[in-house]
Amino acid sequence: MSILNNDSNKVLIQGLGRDGSFQTEKCIQFGTQVVSGVHPTRAGKTFGEGVPIFGSVEEAVKATSPDIGLIFVPAPFALDAIVEQIDSDIRTVVCITEGIPVSDMIKVNQYLKDKKTRLIGPNCPGYIIPEKNVKVGIIPNDIVSSGEVGVVSRSGTLTYEAIVQLTKLGIGQSACVGIGGDPIHGTTFVDVLEMFEKDKNTRAIVMIGEIGGTNEQIAANKIKDEISKPVVACIVGQTAPQGKRMGHAGAIVTGKSALASEKIEALKNAGVTIADSPTEIGLKVHNLLK
Repeated sequence: MSILNNDSNKVLIQGLGRDGSFQTEKCIQFGTQVVSGVHPTRAGKTFGEGVPIFGSVEEAVKATSPDIGLIFVPAPFALDAIVEQIDSDIRTVVCITEGIPVSDMIKVNQYLKDKKTRLIGPNCPGYIIPEKNVKVGIIPNDIVSSGEVGVVSRSGTLTYEAIVQLTKLGIGQSACVGIGGDPIHGTTFVDVLEMFEKDKNTRAIVMIGEIGGTNEQIAANKIKDEISKPVVACIVGQTAPQGKRMGHAGAIVTGKSALASEKIEALKNAGVTIADSPTEIGLKVHNLLK
């Protein structure tokens, strides 16, 4: 499995508050190797069965050598948390935090240039690799199954919906990646599509997009030119009124190209199978793999 598989898959958790602690327990239960936590007021203590907590990312990295960082800190502090992990040369950083100002993410994306770190999120559910028992984020443990279909989505909830449908139909997942629903984020559809294309264990791909921006059109061009594996796509927000944000900060129709209809047309032209409703995703994949 080549999807976001790091050298050791050792995970550092930054932000062990109520939600972070709950989700960290779920990651550990799934089999994820959590090696350290970071919380400024709990340094010197341990989490769960002996996971050491440090006062800073720098201290945690020196002591435990993680190659993945998972961020649960509140939005006002997320910029500093992401930069702290980048500066510590953590290879993959997953930021779950919602509500980070766009201005902060512009700074983050500028800072990421020429750095080795890959950022997933923010405002995302993270990723899960069932075969490897690696979960970095908040995707529910009990809905996934190991298999050959890769899932990439802007929506956390619809990521879960697609996984449940696939699992109930006996179709396992190679990896499931939520890239986040904010206007500016790190890893894109194109990035994950490239990973799935290279991955020998991925036979087909599910892509879930929504109104706002042009990332789906960019992905459609990528699929048309470079992706050989079959893709099933669903674009949500088809009835959204122009200028009104629907759920995610990035889900807003700001022009013709941001419309669901434009995204669907581009994907159809790239040879993608379209699920007109999220409820059809599983069956579309099932029919595709017959």
